[in-house]
Amino acid sequence: MQFNNIYQGLISGEEKLALVGLGYVGMPIAVEFAKHIHVIGFDINKKRIEEYQNGIDSTNEVGEAIKNTAVEFTADPARLKEAKFLIVAVPTPVKDDNSPDLGPVKGASKTIGQNLAPGSIVVFESTVYPGVTEDICVPIIEKESGLKCGVDWKIGYSPERINPGDRVHTLTNIKKVVSGMDEESANEIKKVYDIVIKAGTFPVSTIKTAEAVKVVENSQRDINIAFMNEVAMICDKMGIDTAEVLDGMNTKWNALGFKPGLVGGHCIGVDPYYLTNAAEKLGYHSQIILNGRQVNDSMGAYVADAAIKEMIEAGMAPKKATVVLLGLTFKENCPDTRNSKVVDIINRLKEFDIDPIVTDNWADPAVAKHEYGVDLVPFEEIPKADCVIVAVGHKEFRSMPVMKLKELFKDELADEEKVLVDVKSLYRMDELKASGMRFWRL
Repeated sequence: MQFNNIYQGLISGEEKLALVGLGYVGMPIAVEFAKHIHVIGFDINKKRIEEYQNGIDSTNEVGEAIKNTAVEFTADPARLKEAKFLIVAVPTPVKDDNSPDLGPVKGASKTIGQNLAPGSIVVFESTVYPGVTEDICVPIIEKESGLKCGVDWKIGYSPERINPGDRVHTLTNIKKVVSGMDEESANEIKKVYDIVIKAGTFPVSTIKTAEAVKVVENSQRDINIAFMNEVAMICDKMGIDTAEVLDGMNTKWNALGFKPGLVGGHCIGVDPYYLTNAAEKLGYHSQIILNGRQVNDSMGAYVADAAIKEMIEAGMAPKKATVVLLGLTFKENCPDTRNSKVVDIINRLKEFDIDPIVTDNWADPAVAKHEYGVDLVPFEEIPKADCVIVAVGHKEFRSMPVMKLKELFKDELADEEKVLVDVKSLYRMDELKASGMRFWRL
């Protein structure tokens, strides 16, 4: 069976590409490909499909482009039979014990197997540990389809590198790592991705290598941020401003530019566990990666403890204080709340009987309530506070003058009784000092 004519079929309009999973990763891929070829966009979430069909992009990744895209959105898995090139971009979270949750990938594999046309190439983009694509996904697809991999269809892997909310490093200008089960599939996969990836593709020799690329690159970032978080905690104990230390360090040519902060989201806060879990199965216990995870997972509680300490030193009883938390999403200027570490701040405060008021106009109130039990309050309706924790660097918060921040506090408080916690070091030190407020920043 020929697999080296799929690219030509897509370009000529004779064949279709299907995207399985239309979240923060899948949606931009589908929309970009649809500018050049026929695309079927499939997702099991019927509500999401209806929104897309009505020109509503809840991910905020493509914006107004959703209204004019040629993507054929559907929740009908039978439509996948029309495609000869399938890209899988479903989530790969972790369970409560931080072990990989391959449920979505297995479910997608089953759906694909039940609707796979002979002569197709299937490419997984979901982040997994090395071996998952070939050892777990392939057998499921073979069982459901009755088709033999390598004979009736072929498999490949290309790790997603989309950065939600990033308008600079977008799909088309990030180099794409690609791989296939053999030379024929690898070449065809490269040609298809080259349709949309302006930065070019980077072929690697095996699928396992491509799988490793993703978990290693995010584990590296996680470890570097963990180091910065340790530095921040040390500087805090020494009474030194971390941001000023890092500004000085970053004047050197080989400084890496990392900053301390809350490390959540669906990649950096998750992928290291996929790597270490796979290593454990092979008898190797991580010495660095898991320690980095431990540091980063502790930062929400650390920030909450710092806020409580500042409130006590300001002379207030934290239990009776009105604490307002600005931001819930895992990163700035993005509606994605998955694995948000702001929730760790909330949970730690609740351990001390403090029920904070949380506001985030970027986040979906229904999702916040369903996933975390958090009732979001519109920014315009938040009450006057004793303590304000700026947890996420949304542009609305970043652009807010410090004197405007003071208006969020209770009028009867003296300036030195107003507690401001600046997690992201958004505000200038001279302005913070001039405000007279009691402040702490990571």
